[in-house]
Amino acid sequence: MHIGLIGGIGPAATDHYYRGLIGSAAARGVALELTIVHADTATLLAHLAANDVAAQVAIYQRLTARLVAAGAGCVVVTSIAGHFCIGPFRAVSPLPVVDMIAEVGAAMAGQGRRRVGILGTRTVMASRFYGGVAGVEIVPPDGAALDAVHAAYVAMAAAGVVTPAQREVFIKAGQDLMAMGAEAIMLGGTDLALAFDAAHAPFPLVDCAAIHVAAVARLAFG
Repeated sequence: MHIGLIGGIGPAATDHYYRGLIGSAAARGVALELTIVHADTATLLAHLAANDVAAQVAIYQRLTARLVAAGAGCVVVTSIAGHFCIGPFRAVSPLPVVDMIAEVGAAMAGQGRRRVGILGTRTVMASRFYGGVAGVEIVPPDGAALDAVHAAYVAMAAAGVVTPAQREVFIKAGQDLMAMGAEAIMLGGTDLALAFDAAHAPFPLVDCAAIHVAAVARLAFG
């Protein structure tokens, strides 16, 4: 299946998806057919902050029309922040939408974890990932720590690189959540792949982007 990615939100996350799908196709010995269209990080974050679902869905519809013209058979939003309007978008999309929230929920159901911390943008954390992950308690950082994680994440996503200071914010917040009883830390922002490597992270991770990429690969490659 020809995969359509809505990328750019942010650039590092798009690269993470692209590389993951290249690797998945190579491992299966199949050719990768993929088209990427570009959404704007600042525009998305403004719509997220204002909860302007209609405006962001309109952007997704316009970009998905380009993917249809390119021959794509599905559409993937390469951003957890960008999933704040995924339900309304799925209802009007001309292509099947691979919904990260649903895929993460399905993956979590098989892990047996009951309490998971989360890092990402303010809305993603405060909403416990938009309230769509059933069967597990999702715990965000408290107060000033939530603000610090949000600020560090937004700056990292816009720049496409992580600084040592930003990485330390994420690690400290994750360690605090683990001390509060979390069994793992959910990477509630696709750009957090810049800051964390599952093999070397100081705590267990729930990598939402990796779960999403695997779901797209299963759909596209069988």
